[in-house]
Amino acid sequence: MVDAATSTSHARLDRFRDLVHEVSGIRLRESKNVMIESRLRKRMVALGLPTLDAYLGHLFDDGAMREELPRIIDLITTNKTDFFREPAHYRFLEERIIPECLAPAPAGRTVRFRLWSAAASTGAEAWSAAMLLARAAQADRRLDWAILGTDISHRVLQIAQNAVFPLSDLEPVPPALRDAYLMQGRKGPVRQSRIVPELRARVRFAPMNLMEIPYPIETGLDVVMLRNVLIYFDPPTQHRVLAALARHLRRGGYLIVGHSESMIVQVPSLVQMAPGVFRNEGAT
Repeated sequence: MVDAATSTSHARLDRFRDLVHEVSGIRLRESKNVMIESRLRKRMVALGLPTLDAYLGHLFDDGAMREELPRIIDLITTNKTDFFREPAHYRFLEERIIPECLAPAPAGRTVRFRLWSAAASTGAEAWSAAMLLARAAQADRRLDWAILGTDISHRVLQIAQNAVFPLSDLEPVPPALRDAYLMQGRKGPVRQSRIVPELRARVRFAPMNLMEIPYPIETGLDVVMLRNVLIYFDPPTQHRVLAALARHLRRGGYLIVGHSESMIVQVPSLVQMAPGVFRNEGAT
């Protein structure tokens, strides 16, 4: 027989998982209970609470949820990212998407190019794309580009905005781009680099929750990148998010998802062009 205390503990944990799903779209199954406790331990220690159940009681019974929720999202969300992760996508951006935008424009006419990194994490995706766009703009001065990176986690956005990274994080950056767009420095014993000011002037970051549809983002975008995020959502959430993202693309604009997420994209207007790369063929 399950005693009342155990039943209450399970109910709180179920309620917590439902809350995370509602706020972030991430579905945490019962098999993730150990992971939940591990990631929340930092807050348990900080508040002097001995168990996960005591922490959940603090959230739901003591009225601490509003204050704790941003910290919870920071701890629960997965922020795995790397510079030039899934490099085929960056080759497609540089060799296909950017030239495709420039080709029809008359000589001397400015070509506006806007990219949205919709789950930017610490900014590696946005800064990788920025290096390629900056190099393309050096070759063709008509290109007027800008990037917006958004994420639900304020903590990772601060890292992205600061644009300072350990050299070990920057190893995937091709040497030519590293030389052109990174400034070397040191913080204590750690060697670091910062993205050059010319790129920082064209990239900005802002908090945004993919569950809060419609998005406060401009439409008519050339590229939206949302890679390796959909796998954490259940199918109804995946469909809602993808449909919403598609509405922000211009006709002929591209959505880029993770290689493993290609089968998830089932929006009629999005036509697959390469693994994880979809072109918007719908109306503008």
